[in-house]
Amino acid sequence: MEFDEYQRKTKETAIYPRDNPMTALSYATLGLVGESGEIANKVKKIIRDQKGDINQESKDNLGKELGDVLWYVSALATELGVSLSSVASDNLDKLFSRKERGTLSGSGDNR
Repeated sequence: MEFDEYQRKTKETAIYPRDNPMTALSYATLGLVGESGEIANKVKKIIRDQKGDINQESKDNLGKELGDVLWYVSALATELGVSLSSVASDNLDKLFSRKERGTLSGSGDNR
């Protein structure tokens, strides 16, 4: 599936307040952070309860949570009025530029 097709389909399942742009943006952002936190919590429990052994069930559960993260990334892109494919493309352009300039490591957005 292509990114933009996925983004169009996620809009069909977006049931949250969208009448106010800031409310919609906040909802999508909070959802993204919440789902990312769920992934972090599952990884923490793999370390604690499974001594870091990532079995197939753990991978499957993390994959499902990753899908929820992707949904919120798509919703956030929609609320910002940008296509998911342009977000992906722009990100790769930025990273390859940093690689070319030898600035992949380090910190800061403008390196």
